[in-house]
Amino acid sequence: MGSGWCGAELLAAGLGSGALLFLLLLLLLLLVVLPGCCRPLELRRGRGEVGSLPAAAPRLPRRPRRPGARPPPYPNGWYRVLDSAQLPPRTVRSLSLLGEQLAAFRTQDGQAHVVDAYCPHLGANLAAGGRVVGDCIECPFHGWQFRGEDGKCTSIPYAEKVPDFAKVRTWLCCEVNGMLLLWYHCDGTGPTWAVPEQPQIAAKEWVFRGQTEHFVDAHIQEIPENAADTAHLAFLHGPSFLSGSDLRYAKSKVWDFMKHVWKAEWQPEPEPNQHCSRMLLQHTATVFGMRFPLLDLSVSARQVGPGLVFLIFEHAFLGHGVILQTVTPLEPLLQNVVHKIYYQKNVPAIVPKFILRAECIQFERDITIWNNKQYLLKPLLVREDASIQKHRRWFAQFYSEKSTRPSVPKEGLDW
Repeated sequence: MGSGWCGAELLAAGLGSGALLFLLLLLLLLLVVLPGCCRPLELRRGRGEVGSLPAAAPRLPRRPRRPGARPPPYPNGWYRVLDSAQLPPRTVRSLSLLGEQLAAFRTQDGQAHVVDAYCPHLGANLAAGGRVVGDCIECPFHGWQFRGEDGKCTSIPYAEKVPDFAKVRTWLCCEVNGMLLLWYHCDGTGPTWAVPEQPQIAAKEWVFRGQTEHFVDAHIQEIPENAADTAHLAFLHGPSFLSGSDLRYAKSKVWDFMKHVWKAEWQPEPEPNQHCSRMLLQHTATVFGMRFPLLDLSVSARQVGPGLVFLIFEHAFLGHGVILQTVTPLEPLLQNVVHKIYYQKNVPAIVPKFILRAECIQFERDITIWNNKQYLLKPLLVREDASIQKHRRWFAQFYSEKSTRPSVPKEGLDW
C-alpha cells in the first residue's frame, strides 16, 4: 500500500465511520439551521414560548403552581437595562423592571440617564412623548424639565419660580461592554463594586456574533443557583443538543448516539471579589461511544453579582470568545435573560453562532424546569449537593435586612 493517503481517507481512519457520519450530519445542520452565516444570530423568545406545560383539557383547568416561600424579589446589584445601541442621542425609552416604571434617555453629548417614569407634577409618563432638551428630559404634559444628573427640575414654562423640592428620582447607571446597566439597592446605598469591562470587547479583538433573549417565570436566584447544582448537568444536559429543548423528546433514541459529558466545579471568590463566584466547566462529547475531540470545550463561567455572568470559551483550534449573560428582574417571578456572544474576529462567524445556538437549546431545557418548579427554602439535599447550600450562603450577601420578602398567599376558597 502506498503512503500517499488522501485527506478523506485520513479523516475516515481517524474518526471512524460513525463519527464521520456525525460530522457530515453536523455540517448539514449548520447549513440548514444557521442561514446567513455572516450575520449575527438573533433569537428572541416571547414569554410562554419556551418552558410551558402543554395546555390542559378545557374541562380540566390547570391549577397554578405554588411559588413557595421565596427570597426577597430583587437582590442588590447591577442589572442590564438595554443595549447602548438601543438608546441613540436625544431619544427616550420606556422601561419596566424591578417592579418600577422608568425612563431612559441620552443627551446630545452621549450621556445616558435613567429616571422614574412618572412626573411628580401630575403623574404623566415622561417616556410617553417626552423629549430630550439639553441635559434634561421634558414632560410631555406641561413641559416641566428634569435634569438627568440629579433629577432636579430646572424649568417650568408657566411658573415664575421652580420649587427647590421639585425633582424626580434618578437611578445610577453605567455603560460597559456595550450595555447600559442600572444599580439597584433596597436601602438606597451606592455601588459596592463595579461592572468589569471585557478587554477584548473594548479593544474590538472580539466582535459581536449574536444574541438570544428569553423570559423566565421564576425567582432570579434559581438561575445562578444552577452553577452550583453540578449534578443536574449529566441528567438534563447529557442528552444530545440535537434532540432539542423539549424535555419530552430530549432522551429520544433517534439522537442517543451522541452524549455530552460535563465536569464542573463551583467556588466563590475571596475578597475583594466576594461578590463574584466561578464555575470551571469541561465539556466533551461522545459519538457512538467514542470521544469526539472537535467538541471539547473549556468554559470559565464567572458570576458577577446577582445578574451578570461572563462565560469565557476556550477551544484548542476554534479560538476564544465570551457569552455575556444578563438576568434582569422585571417582576418578582419574571426574569429577562439575554445572552450576547463575542468571538475572535478571525474565526468564521458560523462557529460562535453554532456555540450560541447549542447553548440556547441547553438553556431552554433549564427554562422548562424553572418555569414549573417551586422554590424550597429548605430543600432535601444529599451530601453530593453540598455546593447548593454553599451557593445560597454566598448569594445571601445580595439581600439586606430591609429587603422586602413576599408574602405567601394562604390557600382557601375564592368567593
